Amino acid sequence: MLLFYQIFVLLALLVFLGIVLRNRIDLTDMPEDSSGADQLVSVLVPARNEAHNIERCVRSLLQQSYGRFEILVLDDGSTDATPELLRSLVCESGGRLHLLKGQPLPDGWHGKAWACHQLGHQAKGELLLFTDADTMHQPDSLRRSVEALQEAGADMLSLTPYQELGSFLEKLVVPMVYFILMCYLPLRLVRTSRNPAFSFANGQFILFRRAMYESINGHAAVKSDIVEDVWLCMAMKKAGGRVAAYNGKDTVSCRMYRNAREVWEGFSKNLFAALAYNTPALLAMIGVSISIYILPYLFFVRALSIGEFSMVHFWLPLSQIGVVLLSRLLVANVFRQSLLFVPLHLFSEVVLLAIACNSLYTIKFGNGSQWKGRSYNFS
Repeated sequence: MLLFYQIFVLLALLVFLGIVLRNRIDLTDMPEDSSGADQLVSVLVPARNEAHNIERCVRSLLQQSYGRFEILVLDDGSTDATPELLRSLVCESGGRLHLLKGQPLPDGWHGKAWACHQLGHQAKGELLLFTDADTMHQPDSLRRSVEALQEAGADMLSLTPYQELGSFLEKLVVPMVYFILMCYLPLRLVRTSRNPAFSFANGQFILFRRAMYESINGHAAVKSDIVEDVWLCMAMKKAGGRVAAYNGKDTVSCRMYRNAREVWEGFSKNLFAALAYNTPALLAMIGVSISIYILPYLFFVRALSIGEFSMVHFWLPLSQIGVVLLSRLLVANVFRQSLLFVPLHLFSEVVLLAIACNSLYTIKFGNGSQWKGRSYNFS
């Protein structure tokens, strides 16, 4: 029985490796050339307590080489220096930057969706780019993303930005977002399949055709979905829209979290929500992760300690570990992640499982997910 189990785990990991290899082909870089499109683009930035990020983000947007665009930033009740920094940037922008004051958060909405909803109503562009305040954009990012939208014939386009990592826990956990994406989701089907199950979007950078955005009722369609980006993609597919995803590592970067506490709270907020607060699904995910990513190490270490070099207890677990590390190495190469943390994949999995348990606990038994002074529980 154990032999069949070990073979099954190895075969599953080989399937995931195959998905990674295919996704390396399908997740293409942004096009270099521009068609000279002159549609007005509204660049929309929700900001709540972003004093560490907002200047860098807005200055990078003001330097875009694209011809026609406006920038709207909504201050969502910030209690730090964000409003003052934005007012100073408005004075420097020559009329390109517009500052909006957010309205109080209504019941049933989460903060980012409400801020984006307000921004969408004030935007004038034919194309709407929603981007986070912790991003930084290369001067050609807007031009190339509009070109990519046209090239793909898409109604919604999202990127995988380069993730800037500082603290140890950031480097250990944040790369797991792309590892999970590349192992489990065939990205070709995001573009070619109408099935909403094959959906991907990254809220750090999403470009919409305005008509399709309004046809799905914009962010009102995901007002209580914490992981609103993927649910927007699902809504777009259900409405018959076309979706495209590109590798944006050389056009947009993001410092998602800045310390261990933010990593813990941010992933705890998102992880259970990403599974639609489905407890059996979360428990199944935990069980699968333990079986295929953690138990091989336990078998391998035990075999080493007692000198049992059998196929079942040593060679198959070693093969499983090798396949996982190869997958992680390939993903790290695609997104320019540090290769030094590839051998620490076991610890990344352990921390992610701890976060999953905390995510479940805070929703089911605690006060809900905490983020930027707000508490959310839409379960």
